[in-house]
Amino acid sequence: MKWQGGRQSGNFEDRRGMSSGGKVAVGGIGGVIILLIGLFMGGDPAQLLQQMGANQEVATGEVRELSAEEQKLTAFSRVVLQSTEDVWGKLFKEQANADYPPTKLVVYDRNTPTDGCGMGQSAYGPFYCPADQTIYMDLTFNEELKQRFGAKGEFALAYVIAHEVGHHIQNILGVLKQTNELRAKMSEREYNKISVMTELQADFYAGVWAHYVNKNSDIELTYEDIVDGMQAAAAVGDDHIQEQAQGHSNPESFTHGTSKQRTAWFKKGYDTGDLNAGNTFEDRSLK
Repeated sequence: MKWQGGRQSGNFEDRRGMSSGGKVAVGGIGGVIILLIGLFMGGDPAQLLQQMGANQEVATGEVRELSAEEQKLTAFSRVVLQSTEDVWGKLFKEQANADYPPTKLVVYDRNTPTDGCGMGQSAYGPFYCPADQTIYMDLTFNEELKQRFGAKGEFALAYVIAHEVGHHIQNILGVLKQTNELRAKMSEREYNKISVMTELQADFYAGVWAHYVNKNSDIELTYEDIVDGMQAAAAVGDDHIQEQAQGHSNPESFTHGTSKQRTAWFKKGYDTGDLNAGNTFEDRSLK
């Protein structure tokens, strides 16, 4: 993956060194479940915080000095974000006849406030807040991808960012509004299926982005990078994470899709490059 020297997005805010180690009032198996939900990526942080009854403290301070590795990850993230702006800006004009309003990326240590989604926590993993149209990420998640989930290569983190941008696309198109309205009308089991469809569509949009990266942005990918992306999608499948954490999986509790499903929808986006080919909500196999 060639990204060095690429343009870096200005829709970026660095809050590292400005947050404290807030405490979350959750223990026992409940805490384990919430940690798993967070690591699945892309969940609804506002709902998560309401369920947890979180109690955090935030302290402000000066932005700390970054290590060489942190500086590299920062530059990488900003180049990837810029590439999503380049790709989606062109696609929206060509395929949706509309302008693309970019999302913002906030990086932080441990916890940070959001504008409408409560308090973000590193344990949740990267997430998108529809209320402020912002992606929040503790970049130490990159080590989680490698060490905990076994996702290899730089493109694994690029996939994660592209997945969260996928949620931004859904927000712009009104999908998240519709799915959130369904939450109050369904049982948890029924809504889990809607959640899976929502997450798989974000994977599809990540694949669409990857399809156009070489043509429409400063990043150059090889097919090996795409394979790394598919492996990253598989690594954060519900079945894989649950089996890793508890030795078995419970399909009724899946909220993001299996490893096979996540890989398949990412690949479909990459293969087609068609913004309109990712209607996961009409896929009978997911109902």
